[in-house]
Amino acid sequence: MLKNPEQKYQPYPPLSLPDRHWPNRTITQAPRWLSTDLRDGNQALAEPMDSDRKLQFWALLLSCGFKEIEVAFPSASQTDFNFVRQLIDENRIPDDVTIQVLTQAREDLIHRTFDALRGAKRATVHLYNATAPLFRRLVFGMEKAQIIELATRSTRLIRQLCEDNPQTDWQYEYSPETFCFTEPEFALEICEAVADIWQPCAERPMIINLPATVEVSTPNVYADQIEYFCRHFSRRNDVCISVHPHNDRGTGVACAELAVMAGADRVEGCLFGNGERTGNVCLVTLAMNLYSQGVHPHLDFSEMNRVVEVVESCNQLPVHPRHPWAGRLAYTAFSGSHQDAIKKGFDARKADERWEMPYLPVDPQDIGCTYEAVIRVNSQSGKSGSAWLIEQNHGLKLPRALQQDFSQHVQQEADAQGKEMTQNALWQLFRERYGLVPAPRFALHAYRSESQEDGQLRLMATVATGGGTRQLEGQGNGLLSAAAHGMRRWVETPFVIKDYHEHSLGERSDSRSVTYIRCVFQNGTSRWGVGIDSDVARASLQALFNALG
Repeated sequence: MLKNPEQKYQPYPPLSLPDRHWPNRTITQAPRWLSTDLRDGNQALAEPMDSDRKLQFWALLLSCGFKEIEVAFPSASQTDFNFVRQLIDENRIPDDVTIQVLTQAREDLIHRTFDALRGAKRATVHLYNATAPLFRRLVFGMEKAQIIELATRSTRLIRQLCEDNPQTDWQYEYSPETFCFTEPEFALEICEAVADIWQPCAERPMIINLPATVEVSTPNVYADQIEYFCRHFSRRNDVCISVHPHNDRGTGVACAELAVMAGADRVEGCLFGNGERTGNVCLVTLAMNLYSQGVHPHLDFSEMNRVVEVVESCNQLPVHPRHPWAGRLAYTAFSGSHQDAIKKGFDARKADERWEMPYLPVDPQDIGCTYEAVIRVNSQSGKSGSAWLIEQNHGLKLPRALQQDFSQHVQQEADAQGKEMTQNALWQLFRERYGLVPAPRFALHAYRSESQEDGQLRLMATVATGGGTRQLEGQGNGLLSAAAHGMRRWVETPFVIKDYHEHSLGERSDSRSVTYIRCVFQNGTSRWGVGIDSDVARASLQALFNALG
């Protein structure tokens, strides 16, 4: 990289719009959406989709609720032409869905485009030509008047061909490509000239698309450009203003949202931001951003994992694991403090309340994701993460002190392994540490108790000890104190029962019970044991045995 980049690069000049209105606006309803996955996204793939993959993607877009879909550039390849014909000839287009196709401003390509659309019920013809000074000078060698003449001549031909084919409900879209670095006055001039030819009205709808073909400035500058255009375009109420942001600076989503605040009615983009170079704006992110603010996007991502699966299969590109809303790690917390906050949020949440959850702006279940992926455990995790997974998967509500004890063992194990602990590994460690194994050191077989005349309780139990069985006898003011009295003859270091907790595993009367017991030894160490049984007394005795075993 250069030490003095200003010698090679220059900042994009901002637009003077001191009385801009968009910063004070909020988005209260969804814009119109256009998916351009089958055209713009497809042409950006190293191996463009064949017909089968296109049909699979088409079906996905319909199931998500898209009503406007740019399906092809039919004059660019026979594959694209054939796909448009297949959709029309096989009656695959629902009556409320409008297909859109792209064409350059060349007469032969426009005629070829209309050949592809013959027989369609509803269609949008999308014409574009580059308007920026760099392209006028370097690419085309044309003056402004020539650029305008190219656009108006092509628009006149498209209008004539639409009128010659009245069986189709036509819509026209014009894009001054490279709008974001075209002079604002010239962008207005050429769009006014095109609209004069098309004469937009209810019977002859028109879209003016103002793309950020290459991001060259910050999103606020793009918003200023959109607001300036909307203020000054003479036929503003007769047209739909659309935006097509790219992501060269990594701010495509911000550009789209600010553009809508600045007056845009429609957004073009791709699922998960596919497209040329760094891609188009991600429609999934935009839609879910609205949803998280209580605004229905009129797109359905209730099965987000399926959407990811289909898009990855068709594009043959992976969705990043930390992609907003859809990445497999999008809702995952490894950090101990994050996990603690999430666990407290779930503990406090009531089903009928508004969603307020630390670190989770939406409920993952709304988009078909389970809570299993919300908290995952590695060496960075704290007590709450492990406890939450144990509770979610096995129903055990660990006391806080036991959470702290278990988390230390989890961190030691994760550090030793140097990787994330799976749910199975976590549960196996818990069982081994707290005695929930098939053959614990002390396993209760049978017991009976008797009340004594002095108010004490006498316990007799048969306990398996690995090498056979032993008879345990003890007495105390309750079942556990009697068992502790008897176990002191078997355990070398004196101890006391310090903590006792219990709860049922379920809400039925025949549910099993789980008991947690901590014993503190004379040397200052302590140890927990856990017991699970349909008889709470047996669960308590076994928890004590496990703590001492």
